[in-house]
Amino acid sequence: MASKCPVDHSESQESCPVDHSSQSSSTWTRFFSTTNKYSDHNLSSEREVSTIPKASDGNWVYPSEAQFFAAMARKNHNPQVADMKTIVPIHNAVNERAWFEVMKWESGRGGEACGGVKLVNFKGRPNDKSPRARWKMFLGYAAPFDRHDWVVDRCGLQMRYIIDFYTGRTDPATKNVSFYLDVRPALDNWEAVKMRVETFCRKWLGSSTTQS
Repeated sequence: MASKCPVDHSESQESCPVDHSSQSSSTWTRFFSTTNKYSDHNLSSEREVSTIPKASDGNWVYPSEAQFFAAMARKNHNPQVADMKTIVPIHNAVNERAWFEVMKWESGRGGEACGGVKLVNFKGRPNDKSPRARWKMFLGYAAPFDRHDWVVDRCGLQMRYIIDFYTGRTDPATKNVSFYLDVRPALDNWEAVKMRVETFCRKWLGSSTTQS
C-alpha cells in the first residue's frame, strides 16, 4: 500500500490536506475561493509519486484529488470540487520546495555515503509558533499560516527540520498566490547548532568580507 505524503498531519495520517486547523483552513479557503460550478465532475484518483525518499523503500506518495477532498470534508473544511485541481498541484509543489530547502541544508553533510537523506516522519503543528516565528511576529511581521516538523535520517543521525509557511504577495494580474518557506534544522543537537552557525557565518560574514 502506498505511503502517505509528508504534509498530512492529522492524527490518522490518512491523507494530505494542507489545512490542519480552523486557522489554516480559513487561509486556504481565502486562497482558493473558486465557485463549485464543476461539482458534478468526478475527482481524479490518480496519485503523484514525490521525489522525497522514505526511510524504507521508495518515495512518499501524494494524495489524489478524491482523497484530498474526502479528507477536507471529514474535517468540515467545506471543500469545493473545482478547487481540487488547483490545491492539489500547489500542495505537492510546496512539499517539493520544502524538501529542496531541506536538501540545501543537508548538502555536503555526508548523506550520500548511505544512499542519501530520507524523510522518516512528519508532523503538522499549525498552532505551535516556533521561536523564530514569534520573534518575527514581535517585530511586526505576519504570522505563518502553518508549521510542519520533518524528521530526516542522515546515515543513522536523525535531524528535525522546522518549516514555517508564510504567504507572499498575490500577483494582481493572475491572482496567483506565492508562498515563502522558512526551513531550518531545529536546535535539538550540536550538529544542528553547528549547521546553523556555519550558515549564519557564510551568509553574513562571508558577504561582509566580499563587500570590504
